[in-house]
Amino acid sequence: MTTPAVLALEDGTVFRGISIGAKGNTTGEVVFNTAITGYQEILTDPSYCRQIVTLTYPHIGNTGTNPEDVEAQQVYAAGLVIRDLTLVHSSWRAAESLPTFLQRGKIVAIAEIDTRKLTRLLREKGAQSGCIMTGDNIDEGAAVKAARQFPGLKGMDLAKVVSTKRQYQWNAGSIWRDRPKGPVRSISRLHVVAYDFGIKRNILRLLADYGCRMTVVPATTTADHVLTLAPDGIFLSNGPGDPEPCEYAIKAIQRFLDTDIPVFGICLGHQLLGLASGARTLKMKFGHHGANHPVIDLATGRVAISSQNHGFAVDEATLPPQLKATHRSLFDGSLQGVARTDRAAFGFQGHPEASPGPHDLKGLFEHFMFLMVKRLQSLPRPRPESQAKRVAAQTRDAPA
Repeated sequence: MTTPAVLALEDGTVFRGISIGAKGNTTGEVVFNTAITGYQEILTDPSYCRQIVTLTYPHIGNTGTNPEDVEAQQVYAAGLVIRDLTLVHSSWRAAESLPTFLQRGKIVAIAEIDTRKLTRLLREKGAQSGCIMTGDNIDEGAAVKAARQFPGLKGMDLAKVVSTKRQYQWNAGSIWRDRPKGPVRSISRLHVVAYDFGIKRNILRLLADYGCRMTVVPATTTADHVLTLAPDGIFLSNGPGDPEPCEYAIKAIQRFLDTDIPVFGICLGHQLLGLASGARTLKMKFGHHGANHPVIDLATGRVAISSQNHGFAVDEATLPPQLKATHRSLFDGSLQGVARTDRAAFGFQGHPEASPGPHDLKGLFEHFMFLMVKRLQSLPRPRPESQAKRVAAQTRDAPA
C-alpha cells in the first residue's frame, strides 16, 4: 500500500510520485545533487537546511543507513526527491532502511518521479522554491501556492539556526582512517577554535586526525571570548543560507584578521572570510551540489575533483587587493578559493573533508597545520630562570 505524493514548483510544474518518508508537507528551495553515494551524509549536512534535495543518481537506498555516517545529530534537509527506491537494502553496516530513517527523522520525501526532467528544469530556470505534499487527497493547486510562498534563501540567516547552542570540546578522530597513526600527547596538541555555522562531524574528525584538539563554539560567539581561549588557529565551518546577513560572524572575523592567528574557512566560512575582507557575495543560478566538481589550483595548475554544496559564492570581481583568488571551478569559472596576502588566512568554497567523497583537497588541512606550527615557532619563548635563581627561591620560600 503506497501513499501518493506530489512535488510542486513555483513555476507551476507538478511531479507526481509516491511518499517514502514522513507524512505531511514541506517547503524549501529545490536543488539537485549529482553525487552517486552519500545520501545519508547529504541528508544530515546542516548546509542543506531549508533545501529539498533531488538526487540525480537513479537508484537510492541500496546500502540502508547506520549511526556512523551522519554528519550531525539530525536530518537537516527539508525534503528528499529520488527516482527509484531500492526494494531491499544490503550492507553489513546497515542498521535500518532509508524510509525508516526518513520517517524517524520526520522528513517528507517523494520517489518515482522523473528526476532527469526535474534536473533539466532547474538547470534552465535556476533553483526553484518547491513543496512536497503527501496524502490521499492532495490539492495540487495548494501545493503550488505553498511553493510560491517560500521566500527563498536570499537574505535568510540560517547559520545561527543550525548552530550549537553551547560550547563543547571534540577530540574523536576518523572512524575509518586511511592509515594508523600514533597517539599525540595532549600537551603538544594544537588548539583549534571551530565556529559552528553548520559544522559537519567529519571536519572535526579530520582536524583530530592531524593532532588538534577542538573547542566548538556557537555561531554568534564574540571574538573577545574566542581570544580568551588562546587558540592556535580559528576554523570557520560550512553552513546554510545567505552569508551577508551574518554580521555577527563578519565582525568577529574582522577582529581575528587583526591578529596573527591563522584562519581557515570552508564553504560558508569561506564566504564570510571574503565578506570580512571587503569582497561581496552573490546568489548562484542553481549552485554547486555534488562530488564530482573539477577545481583548478591557480598557482600550480593542478586540477582536483571536489565535493560541493553551496548556492552562494564570493564574487571574484569584487576582491580587494589584499585578497587573492587561489582556486576556480572548471565547470563555470566561479571562485573556489581565496587567501589573504597580508595574513595567515585562507578559504575554500568546496568541502575538502567530504565523507564519502574525493580526498584530492585534504592538503588544505595540512596547510592549516603548517600555518599554526609556523606561528608557534615564531613566538618568543619565555627565558627559563637560571638554576641558581631557582635554588635561591626554593631556599628562601622553604619553611624554617
